[in-house]
Amino acid sequence: MGKVNDMERKVTKFGNSLGITMTDALKQIGLEQGDTVQIDVNQASGEIVIKKATKVTLPEGISADFLDNLTEVISEYDETLKGLKDR
Repeated sequence: MGKVNDMERKVTKFGNSLGITMTDALKQIGLEQGDTVQIDVNQASGEIVIKKATKVTLPEGISADFLDNLTEVISEYDETLKGLKDR
């Protein structure tokens, strides 16, 4: 795992939004303007985790609807599928 740098920033108002600047931290994980991120919020611990989103390109002939349906099935039968995996 890479070096973790502690950074302290103040929350600032940007138009109607609140935000922080963290250009150096974003550069360390290879993020640039226009990139998409995944944000996970843990209210219990007060942590916000920002990760570079991975882009998934569907193979030719696979529609987004299929992927949505597959996601629903996996969510619904998650425990069952995990049980089958461990057999």
